[in-house]
Amino acid sequence: MRVNTGFNREGDYQHLVVNEEAPLLEWLLRNLSESRTKVKATLQGRGIRVNGKTVTQFDFVLKPGMKVAVSKTKRNQQSFKSRYVKIVYEDRWLIVVEKMPGILSMAAGHSSLNVKSVLDDYFKKSRQKCTAHVVHRLDRDTSGLMVYAKDIDTEQALEHNWHQLVYDRRYVAVVSGEMEHDEGTIQNWLKDNKAYVTYSSPVDNGGKLAITHFHVLSRTTEHSLVEFKLETGRKNQIRVHAADMGHPVCGDTKYGNGDDPLHRLCLHAWLLCFTHPVTNEPMEFETPFPTSFRQLFPR
Repeated sequence: MRVNTGFNREGDYQHLVVNEEAPLLEWLLRNLSESRTKVKATLQGRGIRVNGKTVTQFDFVLKPGMKVAVSKTKRNQQSFKSRYVKIVYEDRWLIVVEKMPGILSMAAGHSSLNVKSVLDDYFKKSRQKCTAHVVHRLDRDTSGLMVYAKDIDTEQALEHNWHQLVYDRRYVAVVSGEMEHDEGTIQNWLKDNKAYVTYSSPVDNGGKLAITHFHVLSRTTEHSLVEFKLETGRKNQIRVHAADMGHPVCGDTKYGNGDDPLHRLCLHAWLLCFTHPVTNEPMEFETPFPTSFRQLFPR
């Protein structure tokens, strides 16, 4: 049954009355003419009130007669401001962020700038009784999408079932030189040496099998814009595989050739798709390619 939509407007809120029992997110999707993405953003941005109290849980059970107020203004993460981290999605179990280059995924040494500490500070300020649990990492100078768990059970579920839960994970990179092939697959074994530099071997060297698929999106004689899709997720996998092809990622001081047109590591995690470890819902996130990457490839 649909709600009574003869609502009043008080300030920046749309007011509705519940006529059926239903989980909050499902009810909102049925009764608001908004996209799923926008409804989720309003929820996690503390823009939904039920009987006067702010509710962020997607599975909060509504009962007939309850009054729901929906914010009409952008309220996402009012208490969150960071030049290094952008919150993309949040629920009671996990949080998805876009990290900028120059920040670590987690602490490494005293007072190091890292995403975990930024999120822990946000949780504290927004009065959430949780901390950020690292599930996977991006290198300090790689930008893009990451997911953190809010509790140890969710962290364990994500970490132990990562390869089963993640069904698409893609990066975009600017690599040095003009790529010869439009697409292909690189497969070899990766292992760290004593100096913690990852090197590859075409045969099993006791390391870990690494498989990367690539697709060239654009080229000039100096650079190529390439999408990389990970089949495995090994340390420095894309950076090593790009160097193996003779086209290292630009700005890579570890595996590169000195080509640094943008004064940054030109690697960005633009797509992350996984099955939610608690709700089993498909979670699909993407971010635009960095503008600076595209500017190297005029149409």
